[in-house]
Amino acid sequence: MTYRLPSLFKSGEANPTIAFRGVASQDSFTPLAVDAVFDAGLVKTGNGRTFGVPRYRYSPSDERVDNITDWALKQFRTRYADPAINKDDIFAYCYAVLHDPHFRETHAADLRREFPRVPLNHNFAQWRDWGQALLKLHIDYEKAKPFKLNRIDTPNPKRAKGTTPKPKLKSDAEAGLVVVDEDTQLSGIPPAAWTYRLGNRSAIDWVLDQHKEKTPRDPTIRAKFNTYRFADHKEEMIKLLAKVVTVSLETVKITDAMRAVARSGDATT
Repeated sequence: MTYRLPSLFKSGEANPTIAFRGVASQDSFTPLAVDAVFDAGLVKTGNGRTFGVPRYRYSPSDERVDNITDWALKQFRTRYADPAINKDDIFAYCYAVLHDPHFRETHAADLRREFPRVPLNHNFAQWRDWGQALLKLHIDYEKAKPFKLNRIDTPNPKRAKGTTPKPKLKSDAEAGLVVVDEDTQLSGIPPAAWTYRLGNRSAIDWVLDQHKEKTPRDPTIRAKFNTYRFADHKEEMIKLLAKVVTVSLETVKITDAMRAVARSGDATT
């Protein structure tokens, strides 16, 4: 489901967008930067849906309009006494704040029933830099350097010829282990990688869940279109998982640094 989201993305024009778990969701607040049309269920489970706040929007005549107002720009420049702050800086700053553990824990109840209200933290430049790093990590996750996983393959010699191992796609954070299928396990993943979460699950488990074989309920769809087989995508999934581990660890480094920041005297708006 995309609703009117395609109107936010025009061919050839970059439009970074902060997607987040919408109000009415029972799960914790979750932001995720994207740069393409996304499904309304991207980071939600249960009630609610995924909202998106783009860097730009488009008029009925397809003219690109800045989605950060001049009023907001003035507020930031005045608050931080810095006329060099621009709208891209503000967008990055907001993305950083939405990942701040202190902000998300303090306002957890409010974030379940209304849009976020962004605080004006001390040291704008630091939060902007964190936001820029997070935007790059999350939008360009497929370009991340793969984490070096320890792969163990133990094929079953008794498996019938022409058949493939049964998918497992389960993780064990304490053991730092992912069981891919009956033949393959991946180990050596730092437990911290599981602490980067997209709502009620880690990014690692999100990848695993997206690759599971799921039988459609509708009999017609099941008969005509149920052609997905994990074995056909196993190697690509392992490559993706290695990149997501890197993204998760780098994200956690940043959010841990945010948690350590002093909070006294911060303004809110």
